[in-house]
Amino acid sequence: MTEPRDLANAIRALSMDAVQQANSGHPGAPMGMADIAEVLWNRFLVHNPGNPAWPNRDRFVLSNGHGSMLLYSLLHLSGYDLPIEELRRFRQLHSQTPGHPEYGETPGVETTTGPLGQGLANAVGMAIAERALAARFNRPDHELIDHHTYAFAGDGCLMEGISHEVCSLAGTLGLGKLIVFYDDNGISIDGEVEGWFTDDTPGRFAAYGWQVIPALDGHDAAAVAAAIEQARTDAARPTLICCRTVIGFGAPHKQGKEECHGAPLGEAEVTAAREALGWTAPPFEIPAPIGAAWDARERGAAAEAAWRERLAAYRQEFPELAAELERRWRGELPETFAAAAAAYIRQCQDQDESPATRKASQNCLDAYGPLLPELIGGSADLAGSNNTIWKSSVAITAEHSGGNYVHYGVREFGMAAIGNGIALYGGFLHYSATFLVFVDYCRNAVRMAALMKQRHVFVFTHDSIGLGEDGPTHQPVEQLAMLRATPNVETWRPCDTVETAVAWRAAIERGDGPTVLALSRQGLPHQQRDAEQLANVARGGYVLRDCAGTPELILMATGSELAIAMAAAEQLTAGGCRVRVVSMPCCERFDAQPADYREAVLPGAVRARLAVEAAQADYWRKYVGLDGAVVGMTGFGASAPGGALMAHFGFTAEQLTAAAEALLA
Repeated sequence: MTEPRDLANAIRALSMDAVQQANSGHPGAPMGMADIAEVLWNRFLVHNPGNPAWPNRDRFVLSNGHGSMLLYSLLHLSGYDLPIEELRRFRQLHSQTPGHPEYGETPGVETTTGPLGQGLANAVGMAIAERALAARFNRPDHELIDHHTYAFAGDGCLMEGISHEVCSLAGTLGLGKLIVFYDDNGISIDGEVEGWFTDDTPGRFAAYGWQVIPALDGHDAAAVAAAIEQARTDAARPTLICCRTVIGFGAPHKQGKEECHGAPLGEAEVTAAREALGWTAPPFEIPAPIGAAWDARERGAAAEAAWRERLAAYRQEFPELAAELERRWRGELPETFAAAAAAYIRQCQDQDESPATRKASQNCLDAYGPLLPELIGGSADLAGSNNTIWKSSVAITAEHSGGNYVHYGVREFGMAAIGNGIALYGGFLHYSATFLVFVDYCRNAVRMAALMKQRHVFVFTHDSIGLGEDGPTHQPVEQLAMLRATPNVETWRPCDTVETAVAWRAAIERGDGPTVLALSRQGLPHQQRDAEQLANVARGGYVLRDCAGTPELILMATGSELAIAMAAAEQLTAGGCRVRVVSMPCCERFDAQPADYREAVLPGAVRARLAVEAAQADYWRKYVGLDGAVVGMTGFGASAPGGALMAHFGFTAEQLTAAAEALLA
């Protein structure tokens, strides 16, 4: 009763039982891929159910995350802390078995998947991270970092454009320890995919530079094992194993059909499937011999113990390297970072320089980078415009895996999702860069970073109509409001070198989510601050210019428009108006401050408030209220020099002064 098919049927039984009980879910993929999963997890996957965070474990990513019961079944059967009661609670509130796998909710889940193709991208990131970390820390006879990354992907994953982006790059980088299983079952939600997906998938991946194992019978355990063996012998190329499977395998009336893709089989079909598979155990019960055969706790503990012996030997021979590696695994910053960052911020305040904030960002990389060996990043073919290459940047290539910079090419979505994979892997701090308007290409990966609470710095330059002649296709308007509306994203739009340095420090020190840096193309004037103001920048909003007594008017601004607000304040003050200027580089940080601080900056009694930002205007209504006003964008930009555009759309000191006077009238 412990033949491969019997073990695989345990996955099928648990999957159809859980979906049936929830009356919701996707039984087809788990039942179709059960044979492949059984071979991989029982014969090849190196992992320890007793310690899901063991650094040298193989990574397993279920990119077709709708088949989540496949993963939950594997985790339960192999001995992770996922009791059968949680499988009974599949898709229920506060269970450890949500509809799609969620990182941090279930022991052993490496990444949140469901938006198709992104798990595949995360796996590419994990493979990059494994190789980069190995190049940095492994020594002869001391290969501490040495494991594979495996991913399951379906037709939908390969139809998504992101799969082209990341798999092309994976081939170029020669990620030989990445092995992907393509579940070629010919079925998607709408039915047989031959009506909309007729790609030569093996040919496509061969063209990317992958090793391709085509036309494998995904229900033949011996063939699957041989394919994995072959995949593991090619260290220079990632491998795609094309597995022909029957969706819903074992359900006699629904297998091979779209009816079993995204709906419960129904009680009658579940009963028929049990009979067809020869599975006699009641729902959610696993016969003892099968349970024992699946239990990976003992061999997992032994594998980790052997590795920890190697770690101890490494620590003895290379104590400094070992200490650095373990610091990075813990996610701790170097002890010197906080003081050095504070000193750099003071230096920026004292130097009185006025570059574009994209250049100020590069200066931050030059200042912070030497302090952070874990820093790794890249740009989507805009390194010179984003200013993301710093003095110690070294490109990662197929021949040189120990670098710290990835040339992602024109692959914004792929870059962001790969960066999430690198962040999830651990030991690295990743930054991704493109123009702010192109966040639209990678928006869902930013969202996934926020959902997974991953530290990922997004460097988005050319942040407004101020970029000029490239025109409205390249001028962001609505993007800042979208980012600010996304839970757990901190969006910084700094006004000068000082706020940029503070923003970078905040992004580096933040451990529970991503940070966006929205940076200017054009030079921005330096702002003077006293010690208290300098300290308050980190609070996201602060009083940059004040008046005697209670203000009659509060001007608030971000980024390039802060200087305009300061100039307007001069004009209004000269006319006898008491004006306060509030810089708001990060609204999320400001909103998280204690009520008394927020009241001190934006007193409720001062109703005349005017916000200015060269972006979608409506976001600022929450700060100005019904009595205030916003100078912002209500449409798209235009093609013209940046200065002409700013004047045309109302972003000058004179126009802001007029708007303030109208508000006070």
